[in-house]
Amino acid sequence: MARSAELRRSGGDESKRATGTGGVTAEQLRSFIERIERLEEEKAALAGDIKEVYAEAKGEGYDTKIMRTLVRIRKMNEADVQEQEELLEVYKRALGMLPGGD
Repeated sequence: MARSAELRRSGGDESKRATGTGGVTAEQLRSFIERIERLEEEKAALAGDIKEVYAEAKGEGYDTKIMRTLVRIRKMNEADVQEQEELLEVYKRALGMLPGGD
């Protein structure tokens, strides 16, 4: 029933749409897959670029582990950052890593 409504909306041109089973069209599916593949390639290229920037920073003497932490923190909203910092302090105090711990 949904398929017939879909065909009515598309003008009844089933030849472009129904080349697979279960309402899956080969052309549309191929288009989605190819778009995803292109984006995956772009993502890999960007990951390589980011790796190069970290290597450059490391060569200049920066601690890349700390830099990665800063990047992660900057993505967080302020309330989450505050909550994480408070919890870290509680845990450090519990382990005796700060004054006032047990």
